[in-house]
Amino acid sequence: MELLLIYLAVVFGCGLVAWAVRLPPLIGFLVAGFALNAGGIEHVEALDLFADIGVTLMLFAIGLRLDLRALTDKAVWLTATAHVLVMTLLGMGFITALGALGAFGPTSFSIAVNVALVLSFSSTIVVVKILQDRGDEQALYGNICIGVLIMQDIIAVVFMSILRGEPPSLAAVLLVLIVPLLALTTRRWYKLGHGELGALFGIVMALLPGYALFEWVGLSGSLGALIMGVVLSRSPGAEQLSHSLFTLKELLLVGFFVNIGFLGLPTWHNIVDAGLLLLLLPIQGLAYWAILWMLGLRNRTSVLASLLLANYSEFALIIAAVGVQDGWLNQRWLLSLVLAVSLSFVISAILNPQNVSRATHLAKRLPARPPHKIHPEDRPIELGDAHALVLGVGRLGLSCYKELVDVYGANVLGVEHDPARVRHLQESGYNVVEGDATDIDFWERVKDSHQIDMIMLAMPAQHANVDAVKEIYASRINTEECTISSVAMYREDVEDLQELGLSVVVHLQDGAGESLAERTFTENQLRHLRNEGEL
Repeated sequence: MELLLIYLAVVFGCGLVAWAVRLPPLIGFLVAGFALNAGGIEHVEALDLFADIGVTLMLFAIGLRLDLRALTDKAVWLTATAHVLVMTLLGMGFITALGALGAFGPTSFSIAVNVALVLSFSSTIVVVKILQDRGDEQALYGNICIGVLIMQDIIAVVFMSILRGEPPSLAAVLLVLIVPLLALTTRRWYKLGHGELGALFGIVMALLPGYALFEWVGLSGSLGALIMGVVLSRSPGAEQLSHSLFTLKELLLVGFFVNIGFLGLPTWHNIVDAGLLLLLLPIQGLAYWAILWMLGLRNRTSVLASLLLANYSEFALIIAAVGVQDGWLNQRWLLSLVLAVSLSFVISAILNPQNVSRATHLAKRLPARPPHKIHPEDRPIELGDAHALVLGVGRLGLSCYKELVDVYGANVLGVEHDPARVRHLQESGYNVVEGDATDIDFWERVKDSHQIDMIMLAMPAQHANVDAVKEIYASRINTEECTISSVAMYREDVEDLQELGLSVVVHLQDGAGESLAERTFTENQLRHLRNEGEL
């Protein structure tokens, strides 16, 4: 118990300090791991288990919300393969040249190739965690990032098999039968409900037929967890299951970041080596941006994706550990990679805050391109005859949409950044378009914005609603003639939104969609009367 209390105090304290200076808590958790190791505190073996389970549940949660069609987009598969090839070649030359000058210790050509390859991958854990903190997993740039990471994971599985000289067993062929069978037998799992039994079912699926089964046949257990998430993703309860596992997954992932500090304490040689390896990060980010830009993505989408993917993968640590164990890599390389990967996490956390306004304004300074040369999902948006916008068409936004149409007869357009949900809603007859309301370019892409009379913000993330309000004020919309309202997740958020000038803010509760629609419509009518001098 005493050892546990020490861990809790140090980890929470470091995370709190990071939060207090407006840095992501994961930076504090990384520091806590190194501090515990440097202080001679005993390593808790259960930490490895917690870290593995946390990563497995994270990938399972990705699968629950993954649209497989996104992997067929050129912006995903071409970006992933082109980036790996480009960065492997550049990294190989860079490491070979510095090795010849005496850096990194003994460096053969094969070591340079292997290390360059694994450094071309991005961190699944860091990228997905930042996306989930922003609520942007289903945004266009979020879908691209997750798709690229999945493609990299597949490449990593093949690479690991070649490196170990152990191809998957013949039993792996049975997965072709087992996975569809699991999909068939679990199609009504959602009837277990949203309580502890439903959440436990999700954990069992992630760890048993997911992680354990795939490891047994010689494949990546992480890939198995992802596939099990996809198996359940078509069911009605998939989104709720993802929410149910969120807190548990986040707590277990703390173990992953703390555990890195116990891989070894770096020397001055390792610090210099890591600093040199970090010189590849800007090149990695520029390579992502250039590939995405050439594929037709807008500046903002390309910048957000490239900033998010500009880090090193935890997979590099796995490869390094295998290399030391097999004798082709020395301990200096292992500790240098531990430090380089850890520092890349820190840099990524700083470059990718929850608020995306800085990246948006950076993208604004880059040269624009004609609409016909832009990716179809990034082109200008037609409002039609809509006079009311509902930003965020989840359960709450859809309730608000229906109330405005059915009760008040308003011409409404819904704006949602999840492509799969947009397709579903459009097929169901709703007037919905794909877009990101926190994007400064979104409001410039909106045609005939002068006709908008009401704007309702129904996005679940408070920071997204706040960002959207700021972009509305900065857009061409005449806010004096437009009623803007928002929902607030927590009571303390109500005051923040009111300080931005919103006259209607509704705290999230049962019936919040109808309440937001009713109060917005009433406020809009009163505003018309005031403008006409009748009040």
